Amino acid sequence: MISFRGPLAAAQGLDTPGDGAGDRSATAWTDVVGAALVSPETALPVADARDRAVWNRIDPATRAAFLVAATADRGEPWPQPLASAAARVHRDGDREQWQIPAFARQQRLTRATVAAALTADDAWIDDVADGVVLLCEQSSWCWPAHDDTFERHGAVLATVDDPYLDLGAGEAVGQLAWLDHLLGAALDARYPGLRGRIRREARLRVFEPFLRRRDWHWLGLDGDVHNWNPWIHGNVLVAALRLLDGEDDAAMRTAVIALAVEGLDRYVAVLPADGAIDEGYEYWWNGACRALEALDVLAHATAGRVDLAPAVPALRETVAFPHRVHLGGDWYLNLADGQARPVEHKPWHALHRAARRIGDPDAAAHAATHRHPGQPLTHESEGLGRVLRALTDPDWAAASAGDPRSPLPREVWFASTEVLIARERAATAAGLTLAIKGGHNGEHHNHNDVGGFLVASDGVPVVVDAGRPTYTKQTFGPRRYDIWTMQSAWHNVPQIAGHDQSPGAAFAARDVAVEMTDAAGALSLDLAGAYDVTGFASWRRSARVDRRRGAGARVKIRDAWELTGDDAGTALHLLVAGEVALVDGGARVQPLAGAAAVRLRWPADVAATAEVRALDDPMLMAVWGATLTRIRLDVAARREVTVTVERDEMIGEDHA
Repeated sequence: MISFRGPLAAAQGLDTPGDGAGDRSATAWTDVVGAALVSPETALPVADARDRAVWNRIDPATRAAFLVAATADRGEPWPQPLASAAARVHRDGDREQWQIPAFARQQRLTRATVAAALTADDAWIDDVADGVVLLCEQSSWCWPAHDDTFERHGAVLATVDDPYLDLGAGEAVGQLAWLDHLLGAALDARYPGLRGRIRREARLRVFEPFLRRRDWHWLGLDGDVHNWNPWIHGNVLVAALRLLDGEDDAAMRTAVIALAVEGLDRYVAVLPADGAIDEGYEYWWNGACRALEALDVLAHATAGRVDLAPAVPALRETVAFPHRVHLGGDWYLNLADGQARPVEHKPWHALHRAARRIGDPDAAAHAATHRHPGQPLTHESEGLGRVLRALTDPDWAAASAGDPRSPLPREVWFASTEVLIARERAATAAGLTLAIKGGHNGEHHNHNDVGGFLVASDGVPVVVDAGRPTYTKQTFGPRRYDIWTMQSAWHNVPQIAGHDQSPGAAFAARDVAVEMTDAAGALSLDLAGAYDVTGFASWRRSARVDRRRGAGARVKIRDAWELTGDDAGTALHLLVAGEVALVDGGARVQPLAGAAAVRLRWPADVAATAEVRALDDPMLMAVWGATLTRIRLDVAARREVTVTVERDEMIGEDHA
């Protein structure tokens, strides 16, 4: 029964029940999509490989990139995820040993699929068939780290007759659906029966469990909705549109699609009005962006009769989120488990397409800055569906025309997540940028970081948030906060009488006030609620970027607190990237990537120590290099302190 009615239902005019309200709301999406769906053969918004006018015009750089990579695959054994690697999740928490070959195999299948479409050569269909059969014979499409087989069956390997529908299963069925749509005729001619195998596996592993089980955590039935929801629902939607095409499949097709749309509605319902993502920039691509892509497919599959995204304010606002958190160059404000400089390919074409549909020229311009002439339109790591959308989008191919620029707004305030970003001046990354967050410690992919701030020089983070290391089973288990990057001790927040912040939504900022004027951008908040410490009345933090004409901006972080108990172990931490040299009453930092040096200043009587942390995790090293440095300021004998960040050539003021 489909009974949830959120913003998507309202946009479709289903928010006001008529007579028999309960019955009507339960069947509304089924009625709407059932009447509007086009045929499976035309339901996906990509020209199939028989349309040579489309596939012959793919630009030379993209064509060469895929064909060279696909040709190099030939003669090499297909990557094979092993049982022993899957079991490691339960033994030592390692996820990567299974995921790396599994992902590599699906990326190889994507390359072969694109090569087949580009060349119309049957030899590539053989490679595609090999990859399809390997994927269909894989015991489970669920990534082992997500499977509940151990809890339900006491097994460390997948239980094949009780499949778990997770991100991995969604990606697999989505890939097969796009592949089937693109190459169906060629597969029928060269491998009769293979498409039937695809449909059998999709039904057993995805469609039937999706309809049968309603206890998936990612459905959000308890109101806690996160990025898995649109990621999985979007893939299920695509698969149902194309693969449920048999004579007796119409009812199941409508039911699955209606349930997927209702699920997407739950995600959109919790998307805040300002479009912010509490998981940060990195997760926008696999959360809000996935929802926008799914709704775009739905609009095509209903010939525009169910076109919901432009009518929902939160979806219109979230299209702006990536450029609003852009610091400069490749750098972004990273919150929670995000990366400050994402190292994986992003589907900028998806943002560009959404911005065009929504009518946001700033978001479109930001996306277009990542369309480099002479470079491939996309990368196989994005997944086959995203690859095909990029390859067949002429507006994306032409996006770099006119020298687009990232908007770089002077300041952005996200009230829903209590995040402020304020730069020295608009439309340029030059100078200093301040970002600071309030919020609480129960956010999705949470780090204990209430009151944490970041300072960038020329768009490059100097006072930083480390982000997250490679995921393991521990990352989402009860020992999450044993991981150093998740702890407040490794964020730019106080340590109170030796105590760090505590996890949970109850531990939150209080009395938050924002200022945005021509003279300054600032946030003031009380951090006391983020700590479980007795004898602790308040910790008032004020962070501001002062815009001084002709002298350059200055960032000031002022802390003032009331602590009636033992204050031993009270300190401020500053996590810094770059070359750090302590000097009297401060530190000089040469940032990464050639950004202008900055000077950190604090009162001369505050004792400071610097601890260099060697990085050994590949994800952290890809962003920060070999080390980060934590500066510890001992403020136990004080009740207030101010830290100032200036460009190194500026003259600092005296500090109390």
